[in-house]
Amino acid sequence: MQAPNMRAFRFLNPYKNLHTITFLNYSHRIYCKSHNPRKIHSTPHRRSPDESAAARWSAFPDPPPPVDAASTTAARWSAFPVPPPPVDSASTRKSTVQTVYDPTSGRVTTTREVSDGKEANSDGGPIYNASSVEQGSRIYGDVIGSSSVRGSIKKKGKSRSVYVCEDCGYSDGQWWGTCKQCEKVGTMKRFSTEDVERKLSGTEVSEKMVRTLLPKELGAPTPIKLTDVYSRINVLDWRIPLPGPFGAEVGRVLGGGLVPGSLVLVGGDPGVGKSTLLLQIADLIALGNGTDDPARVIYVSGEESVEQIGTRADRLSIGTGEIFLHSSTDIEDILEQAQRLSPKAIIIDSIQTVYLSGVTGNAGGDTQVKECTSALLRFAKRTNIPILLIGHVTKTGDIAGPRVLEHIVDVVLYMEGEKLSSHRMLRSVKNRFGSTDELGVFKMSQAGLQGVSNPSEMYLSEQHSVSDYLAGLAVTVIVDGSRAFLIEVQALCVASSSYVRHVNGVQASKADMIISVIIKQAGLKLQENGIFVNVVSGMNLTETAGDLAIAAAICSSFLEFPIPNGIAFIGEVGLAGELRLVPQLEKRVITLAKLGYKKCVIPKFAEKSLSGTQLQGMELLGCDNLKEMINTVFRSSSS
Repeated sequence: MQAPNMRAFRFLNPYKNLHTITFLNYSHRIYCKSHNPRKIHSTPHRRSPDESAAARWSAFPDPPPPVDAASTTAARWSAFPVPPPPVDSASTRKSTVQTVYDPTSGRVTTTREVSDGKEANSDGGPIYNASSVEQGSRIYGDVIGSSSVRGSIKKKGKSRSVYVCEDCGYSDGQWWGTCKQCEKVGTMKRFSTEDVERKLSGTEVSEKMVRTLLPKELGAPTPIKLTDVYSRINVLDWRIPLPGPFGAEVGRVLGGGLVPGSLVLVGGDPGVGKSTLLLQIADLIALGNGTDDPARVIYVSGEESVEQIGTRADRLSIGTGEIFLHSSTDIEDILEQAQRLSPKAIIIDSIQTVYLSGVTGNAGGDTQVKECTSALLRFAKRTNIPILLIGHVTKTGDIAGPRVLEHIVDVVLYMEGEKLSSHRMLRSVKNRFGSTDELGVFKMSQAGLQGVSNPSEMYLSEQHSVSDYLAGLAVTVIVDGSRAFLIEVQALCVASSSYVRHVNGVQASKADMIISVIIKQAGLKLQENGIFVNVVSGMNLTETAGDLAIAAAICSSFLEFPIPNGIAFIGEVGLAGELRLVPQLEKRVITLAKLGYKKCVIPKFAEKSLSGTQLQGMELLGCDNLKEMINTVFRSSSS
């Protein structure tokens, strides 16, 4: 672009706060007067094509010519053009670079002008036969940060522009017209963060994998009549059965077996046995139900190598050839292996170790965990392959990661157990295919987890009626889900000058209330005794059905009278000392009868409701309050 043929002025300000500028036009010269002058930065090698053009288009009337090398270098970095230095006779061609602003187009243009310096004018300087070529241009607001230009452009998110030299690869956050590294003009190209490949979501990844796995006609689901769905479901074969005592406990919690296409999340404290549980489930699925069809299971671990998993499987005596071990943390790789092997189930240990390529964040982060779980859920629903996940828990006992993780999956199971105890319990806190009241009880051994058919035995100690130390032991029945089992409550009263109370497995407020009722309503002087209450095997007794057993244990220890074998206590204690009904009383009493108990102390009001129950010879002792309970149990036994 020729400078004399355009109405423009040379001005480049890198600062964004541009103040009022007044323009005066005298004798074809443009003067710039700013009310807030600042330092100016510019691009090197910016000279005007000739002296006359420089005189007409310079921001100052008469720029001083450079006198030495230092001055020449400073002039090259000046924001305003200066006449080129004189050339010697050896120079034949000179090229200059200039950057001009065109107010009509609102762009800053960088041009290179090549001239022949052999001829001289009347002043002794060379005559420039210039031919300018436009090398590059940028919008004026992108260079100097004009608020008017920026305001007219709508920002989208947090996009950021980077200018990269297409010749040498040098990058800069601002456009200068020339590359600072290779000093070439017009090679700086703009790249925005929006130009980078868009991040993928879990839905897109699973869709891509499902399309390659399913037939094309099944790729796009369409609405189906409810009656047609009924005809396609076989209730007997709908769930994957888990045989054996171990499988019966797991199937009880799942609601009858593993549902195809379900996404199950298993949580628990470190070392409680989550990996052992799922490895044994994989063995049951791989063995099948006596069918000839192979049932392949993929066990993926992001924390252990295949050798480590194989060592655990050998300790558990798992030798089936249908379990495929894979150590990977890439969701796309896991789904590709599932496409190749067509398994009956997939187990991932754990969800906090896997990641999805293209999703922001590290493995285990909230975004990664959510997107990975969404991808696995969609894959499971479209392929009808159940996926079991292991999830780490936080210090508070919740599943690590976003809370929405528990809303995405179909089933959430928690595995509980004391570190010093060999028993483990599997609870269901969410189940779209069954009840959440079920409880599975296991015993950890060298051969893995074993199902416990009678969980009452883990909470009862051996009773010897000839021993005096049994004073302070009482048995009650609690209901957890659909299962009722017996637990044992211990109490110890010690004469002490200080009134001390320690409870374990019972709420402190509950124990204080029962002790106060015994003192006030039953007339026992417990004020001068230290009282200790404990529940056997670390069980937490939260049901009101155990109130009567706690009171009976305290009274037995204070009176130093052992409770005879074969007697249990079921009932809630009120503040007036009265005995109240508890839920599912009939189920609790039947459980006692099956285990061989001969007597059961219950609220007297419940005797009529249990009159027609088959109790297999067990006697029901109805009492109205604590005084009547003490007289019935201890005085009748002593006589």
